[in-house]
Amino acid sequence: MNPASHLWVIPALPLLAAALGALTPRGGRRLAAGAAIAAMAGALIASCFALHAALAAPAAHLTCNFEWFRLGGGAVRLGWLLDPLNGLMCVMVSLVSLLIFIFSLGYMDEDENFTRFFCFLALFAAAMLGVVVSNSLLLLFVSWELVGLSSYLLIGFWFHKPSAAAAAKKAFIVTRIGDLGFFIGLVWLYDSTGSLLLYDGGRGILEAHALAGLAAPALAGGLAASTAIGLLIFCGAAGKSGQFPLHVWLPDAMEGPTPVSALIHAATMVAAGVFLMARVFPLMAADQALASAPLHALTVVAGIGAVTALMGAAIAVAQDDLKKVLAFSTVSQLGYMMLAVGVGSWVAAIFHLLTHAFFKALLFLGAGSVIHATHHEQDIRRLGGLGGRMRVTFATFAVGMMALAGVPFVFSGFWSKESILHAAMEWEVSRLPLWAGLAGVVLTAYYMTRLTFEVFAGRPRSHAAEQARESPAVITVPLLVLAAGAILLGFLGTPAWPWLQSQLTGAAVPSGPLIESPVLTAVSVILVALGLGAGWYLYGRRPRSDAGAADPVAAAFPAVFAFLAARMKLDELYALTVGRLSSALSWLADFLDRRVWDGAIRLLARLGELAGLMNGEADRDGLNAGFDAVSEGFRRAGRAYSRAQSGDAQGYLRALAVGFVVLVVLVLMGCSR
Repeated sequence: MNPASHLWVIPALPLLAAALGALTPRGGRRLAAGAAIAAMAGALIASCFALHAALAAPAAHLTCNFEWFRLGGGAVRLGWLLDPLNGLMCVMVSLVSLLIFIFSLGYMDEDENFTRFFCFLALFAAAMLGVVVSNSLLLLFVSWELVGLSSYLLIGFWFHKPSAAAAAKKAFIVTRIGDLGFFIGLVWLYDSTGSLLLYDGGRGILEAHALAGLAAPALAGGLAASTAIGLLIFCGAAGKSGQFPLHVWLPDAMEGPTPVSALIHAATMVAAGVFLMARVFPLMAADQALASAPLHALTVVAGIGAVTALMGAAIAVAQDDLKKVLAFSTVSQLGYMMLAVGVGSWVAAIFHLLTHAFFKALLFLGAGSVIHATHHEQDIRRLGGLGGRMRVTFATFAVGMMALAGVPFVFSGFWSKESILHAAMEWEVSRLPLWAGLAGVVLTAYYMTRLTFEVFAGRPRSHAAEQARESPAVITVPLLVLAAGAILLGFLGTPAWPWLQSQLTGAAVPSGPLIESPVLTAVSVILVALGLGAGWYLYGRRPRSDAGAADPVAAAFPAVFAFLAARMKLDELYALTVGRLSSALSWLADFLDRRVWDGAIRLLARLGELAGLMNGEADRDGLNAGFDAVSEGFRRAGRAYSRAQSGDAQGYLRALAVGFVVLVVLVLMGCSR
């Protein structure tokens, strides 16, 4: 039996839960939440069975393809794919989503739209699982768009807040920009290969025959079709995964409930872009053999990833909103993942994606526990002193913080980030991604130390912080499970035991020393120590005593801090450029519609009315009048003639006699001449 033939069950379970939640009235809170949690538990069990089947043959790509509908002489085919990559992704998405669903029971308990929230959560998870198990880029794109729809519904869940409604629209529109490029790439790819199946017995787009045709120089300047198609697909990934310049929606997505933030930033939406790049990596790398090509797709990916990693970390340094610090942290970490793909190590990207899912979900849910306990206070300047009041939350948050900061040897983030830095060091094209990655290391350790001390150290700086108490078990238990994952998961991919790398590549990866590059590791550890030390010196040694006290970095470098706090003013830049261009084009379209096209249509309408009037006049006064006059003449002649037809025989004889006389007279007159 082909294990891939049953993969549809994994996304179908949460999809059914979403359908049930949509039909459940507001009073059916237990039914909606119970169905969603049970569906995710079932999806997790099914994912574990699928992963077990995939690991039995890591090098194989198990597929189940089927015909969707016929189109002309051919057919549109879809399919399911099972290999270690999506097996691991299914387990990660299902497990992290399940924990977030359980956390939501406590966090959203008082929300009046509780049932609708779980309906949207289940739809979100189902869409992401559909992305993961698809063997067709068309089916993947359908699920991809459902991810976008679900994010719109969840980011704007509290739509009564203008900021939430605006954030939902911003996320939807910005990601659609990237998805337009993705869609064009799919159309081009289908036109070039006649298929969108990834693997199809040697005929799939990721198999040798199709890749050989796409990698040949076909465009201007010797550019390969695979390069252009790969970059178009990357546009979609950049939008979903918040890569520069399409990253601006991701921090604003914090307007949704905190479980939504955790789901978006850890297991679903942003993970979709990195997963897509790892999945189509053979297509992205197909042009590497063309040494004369002016541009390679992976070089662009590496450059964008490096810029995003450094930019996100720099902006996070100056944010005062608890969730937005974590949001820009996600932007930065996604940049690391794209950097890894660009330098040729998609395995390192997936390793970091898996570890990041656990510690970032832990950090967001920890932030949610803080926000829940402080009655939705998110300004870190108004918190403080929570370490003693919320011990479980503090301990688990500290685990997530150290995993994200890359504290060496114990926490998963260290191992996965080191694998990325090592891949960047071996990239022969440029050292810039490596320098950007190292700069991000020290910044990450610094801003996470700042965040932890501002929230948990010192004394409470607001009434909400003073009244905070530890969250209930339904919130803290998921934190403990995620904290365990944030520690243990990293040991699956250490250089001494590269189990994860062997499974993802389907080939034996030899074990080596625990430290793959001692010099690079030493530099990385020193940078982490510098970041932690700077954070402690500025924020931990003497914690902020008052919410209104100036930030020490802001006091020392006010212009730089304000620039970073304003997100490098990229939103304002877009408003002045793209926004104004869009407004100008809208005005032009409105002007053309109202003054030009509408005027032309009105002119044509007037001409039509005039023609109708003239036609009416000609018809009424000309044709009708003439026809009526002729008809009247005929009627008169008919009436006169009818009067002659009296039926009087004597009268007829008299008329004949008169006529005969007249005829004789005329004949005689003619003869006399």
